[in-house]
Amino acid sequence: MHATNRATNLNPNNSQNNNATTIIAQDMREVDAVIAQRLDSGVPLVGQVSRYIISAGGKRLRPALLLLICGALGFKGAQRFNLAAVVEFIHTATLLHDDVVDDSSLRRGNATANETFGNPASVLVGDFLYSRAFQMMVDAQNMRIMEVLADATNIIAEGEVMQLMNMHNAALNEAGYLQVIRSKTAKLFEASARVGAILAGADASTEAACAEYGQALGTAFQVIDDVLDYTGDATVMGKNLGDDLREGKTTLPLIAAMQRGGASERELIQRAIETGKIELIDQVVAIVQATGALDVARQAAADEARRAITAAEQLPDNAHRQCLIQLAAKLLERQS
Repeated sequence: MHATNRATNLNPNNSQNNNATTIIAQDMREVDAVIAQRLDSGVPLVGQVSRYIISAGGKRLRPALLLLICGALGFKGAQRFNLAAVVEFIHTATLLHDDVVDDSSLRRGNATANETFGNPASVLVGDFLYSRAFQMMVDAQNMRIMEVLADATNIIAEGEVMQLMNMHNAALNEAGYLQVIRSKTAKLFEASARVGAILAGADASTEAACAEYGQALGTAFQVIDDVLDYTGDATVMGKNLGDDLREGKTTLPLIAAMQRGGASERELIQRAIETGKIELIDQVVAIVQATGALDVARQAAADEARRAITAAEQLPDNAHRQCLIQLAAKLLERQS
């Protein structure tokens, strides 16, 4: 894969955060160079599948978060490029496995790797990316960083299993939902921010603020993602609308709609979740919108964004910190 500038993919809405895009543009090019180098394998299919999913683009929020934290705390060492690539590899491995588990056919507007290469190749190349990430972690020669990333990878796997156990479970409540997304999605955001702080030699309180920022940002990101499954444009989002319902995922918009709707509305949503019948999507969307459930979910995301901003305000006042604040504030404008 040729190293390209992925920094333009940083933001949920490309026009919304030019400062963040610009300030780490060169850093992101360095990360891409590391990614290209470390994807090399003597097994052609490994490189082919890995390059397919990574070159498809994406927001690159996790490596960008690590780079922004390093910038905010004044760390300029080359290890930040290696570890930013590590978190992107971990994330990409989870995508490969997720798409197999969810039987997804579309991601980022393209056919998923499992749709193109088959499930066995996707699972095994996901394993390769995990193992390559752990090889790269050793380069940092920092046991604390290895502990953080190893623990995060384990918690992500637990989150995936929790989500699997909750498929078609219409009784899942908001607390259970948050537990899943903070494990499955927000944990790698949290770890990325924490690793940036550790690289910079931050004190305990600063490290904790960075980790809180990452967790809150990741939580808000996932809540908005779940909102977009009922409001987004498939051509913009690059995935099939209604996928969450088909997979039997009880997300916050559905939980809020069941809480706020009448008995017949609750029954229909429960049936849709339990059966995964996509034919019910129009009725479900109508209920979600009529009950104000989307506003409830957006408010929950806004609360998390504010928590992220409060955490970022504890960091040194500089351009990188301002970009972190902007990233959280603008997240709510996300359309894809």
